[in-house]
Amino acid sequence: MIIFKDIITDDEIISDSYDIKEVDGVAYEADCAMITEAGVQVDTGANASAEEASEEFEDTAVKVNNIVHSFRLQSTSFDKKSYLAYLKGYMKAVKGKLQEAGKSADEVKAFETGAAAFAKKIIGGFKDYEFYTGESMNPDGMVVLLNYREDGVTPYIIVWKHGLKEMKV
Repeated sequence: MIIFKDIITDDEIISDSYDIKEVDGVAYEADCAMITEAGVQVDTGANASAEEASEEFEDTAVKVNNIVHSFRLQSTSFDKKSYLAYLKGYMKAVKGKLQEAGKSADEVKAFETGAAAFAKKIIGGFKDYEFYTGESMNPDGMVVLLNYREDGVTPYIIVWKHGLKEMKV
């Protein structure tokens, strides 16, 4: 299994156990699912007395997004202006990391061009996205985008391909 980590914060973002598809050469998309996270069950092992009324426990099961829950992603929010400011700084940091890693000038240029075009798509549908940061909540790290497919029910995430590094487990 491969776990993809943020190259800036080292937070775990996603793994290849999900169906990951490359989009426009600069991003990955992965479908999510809403799962039920069971509440805490406490069993002390004691028998209920026939004289006492049995205690009822509230059902604390809650629906969560499997990827958001599994990788402990933290919800955050942006308006368009603040997201653009964040994105500008983030892309500059990723470019620096690519250059540090010895990527060719052509690869870096392809990233910049592709990322700029993809960012325009994101801004075009900005109101449809939810935003998540990695577990560390480092504001310089990757912001994971969550949206819903055309059916309005199936969630999916978008992450920046070049902002990830692979860790084999």
